[in-house]
Amino acid sequence: MTIQVDEDEQDPWTVLRIRGELDLVTSPLIRKRVHAAVAGGRHDVVLDLSAVRFCDSSGVGVLIAARRLMRSCGGRLRLILPARGAEEGAHVNRVLAALGVRRLFDVYADVPAAVEDEARPLSA
Repeated sequence: MTIQVDEDEQDPWTVLRIRGELDLVTSPLIRKRVHAAVAGGRHDVVLDLSAVRFCDSSGVGVLIAARRLMRSCGGRLRLILPARGAEEGAHVNRVLAALGVRRLFDVYADVPAAVEDEARPLSA
């Protein structure tokens, strides 16, 4: 598997730092980790995608499903995505924008910005 996930608690947020490729093979792991957080009563999740170097349609699907799950339980989902350049996670940002779904997500520049109560998402 070409993905690593580290979990960190920053009350009330569960931060999942994802590194590698988000694709057909690895997407079920991310879905499972998000569901495990919700099952454990943690309804505020940050997905740090800044070290994801590749994302295909199944990866986008798992992000949309995670958003739907968080909204259904009254939770919040925030994504960490570099805006541009050679940074790895910029690929995910470009894919979401190209598919017209980038606007569905609250996107932040880094984890500290995402977990602050007063934080405002980056504009699309």
